[in-house]
Amino acid sequence: MALAVVRDLRVARAPATPDDLDALETDVLAGFVLARAAAGLSDGTISSDVMHLEQVRAWFGRPLWDMDPADADAYFGKVLRTTAKGTRLAWAQAIKTYFLFLELRHKVEIHQATGRVVECPIDEMNRPRGGQQPRLRIPPTADQVSRLFAGWREELSTCRKFAPAARNYTACRLMSEVGLRVNEACKLDLADIKWELGRFGKLHVRHGEGARGSGPRERMVPLINNAAAALRWFGVSVRLLPVRHGKRCLSEWR
Repeated sequence: MALAVVRDLRVARAPATPDDLDALETDVLAGFVLARAAAGLSDGTISSDVMHLEQVRAWFGRPLWDMDPADADAYFGKVLRTTAKGTRLAWAQAIKTYFLFLELRHKVEIHQATGRVVECPIDEMNRPRGGQQPRLRIPPTADQVSRLFAGWREELSTCRKFAPAARNYTACRLMSEVGLRVNEACKLDLADIKWELGRFGKLHVRHGEGARGSGPRERMVPLINNAAAALRWFGVSVRLLPVRHGKRCLSEWR
């Protein structure tokens, strides 16, 4: 069989200059930010990831696509050795997500410009480990919760500062009865109570926690499980305090 002549159909390019590589790195990072925004992540989450990447880039001194597993070993094993475990996990996740973006969007372009095949430097050997092992959590019974709040309410009459104690009591009742988070209960406003909606009334949670970094999500929560009675008790006992002090959020009621 005769040998055929094979011609390379790839476009011949001149070697990339340092300025070309700087421009490519800037464009790649800008594309990464835009892609994460298109995925629905909040501005705070994107800014945090970019901050992590910029700090790693400042330490490394070269584009991140040049990183090898040995470089990641040195960074996480020496530079971040004494940092909090959650910080190390966040930085590792930012690097992994960035390299996934490089492999999906710019692998060919980076290879043509540098001759390097993009590969994430964080592997099974140097990936920072997570926190504690999950443990079984047994919630308290309804009787235990009732006895807790009954004893707490009896102590309100003898506490030194009634208003803050009543505020904390009401917030915890809401968290227990309608499933609010701590930050959601603290940011409630008197105007968020919608007595006219539904059978029991509803709470307008304006600062609800979003899923997968998508930012705050509003929702309406029905006032079930005697939550309405707790709010009415609070309104009768403490409702003049926000007006007198000009404070609206539940966390500011003193």
